Amino acid sequence: MSSRAHARGRGSFELARGIWATWWYTVSAVLLFELFFVTAWAGAWGTSEGEFDVDPLALAVGALWFGGTAWVLLAYRRREDQGPLLPRRDIPGLVVCAAAAVAMPALTGSWLAGAAFLLQPVVILNWPRGVRLRVVIAVTAALVAIAVIDRAQTPVELHSPVWAIGMIFSIALPTASVTSLWWWDVLLAFDRARGVESRLAATQERLRVATDVHDLQGHHLQVIALQLELAEKLMGRDPDAALEQIRAARVSVAEATQGTRELATRFRTVSLADEIANARDLLQAAGISATAEAPDDVNAAPADVLGPVIRETTTNVLRHGGGRRARLALESGADGWRYEIVNDRAGGQDGADGSGLEGIARRVAEAGGSLDVRREPHEFAVVVRVPGEGER
Repeated sequence: MSSRAHARGRGSFELARGIWATWWYTVSAVLLFELFFVTAWAGAWGTSEGEFDVDPLALAVGALWFGGTAWVLLAYRRREDQGPLLPRRDIPGLVVCAAAAVAMPALTGSWLAGAAFLLQPVVILNWPRGVRLRVVIAVTAALVAIAVIDRAQTPVELHSPVWAIGMIFSIALPTASVTSLWWWDVLLAFDRARGVESRLAATQERLRVATDVHDLQGHHLQVIALQLELAEKLMGRDPDAALEQIRAARVSVAEATQGTRELATRFRTVSLADEIANARDLLQAAGISATAEAPDDVNAAPADVLGPVIRETTTNVLRHGGGRRARLALESGADGWRYEIVNDRAGGQDGADGSGLEGIARRVAEAGGSLDVRREPHEFAVVVRVPGEGER
């Protein structure tokens, strides 16, 4: 994995986490607006003589409606652009909202309260993008008209500031809800575009690899074919020249093999900076609080030795550490490079894999380095020292 690919992978993880947080922020904002809406209507007809008081029955009906709209709203996250307008999963929430919408006018004497309770979940349904805007405009216009009629029919003594707040919330609620969901739709569209971009990048990478392999093998195979063809023609009249062509063909085969090996190595090789970052991310994904430290010239370290060491020790922590914290550190010195990984040990965990440490010791010894293992009651550490590239 290249540095660019690693950055893209880490960016994808951060974006996915941000999308999850944005969804809950969006839902919380809409539900908070609805909570104020319910409280305002429950208090509009519970207020008397200038004192605010909430009608318990109206509040209970409002709480029931709040649960129904929350059901429909939470189901919105799984909506599909080409999905049905009324998914079956939304029906229970809509039935609850409809029952509350019928009960609210009977309790408050306000048709606006009933209309708002009924129309709010309607605008959250899976409307097509262009249709949704027209639905919101129509619903808002209908609520304004009902509010005018409602106010004209409402007794003057009930025209309290709380009633006015309930009216404002009723008219603004559909627009506020759909606006929040529109931002969520935009973010979701960006995320889908990111997924398409990732798949396109992977396809382009495979195409580039295929092109490189084709160019390399095609060139050498064509040369080998010409050399063997020439050797076949020379075999009868000039055996020495034919033998020379066969030897040249063998050289071409060796060059093709070496070129293929170098090409594969170039695509397989991961820089040490990426190795350490990958190890940290892997530990964090497993629920371990991991930190990583590396110098600016980290890629000057011997990756062929330290790369497998980093992977093996990270696996060791995941399988046998059992703790909650880990620290990875790579540093350079006068005598070469020093890599250390430290993790806390849970009770009863040995913190080590004997065969894995033996493999690390052999690999490090072949490179002229050393392995130290430190076992403490609550901590386990592996320290590897290897000489630099020019010192081996």
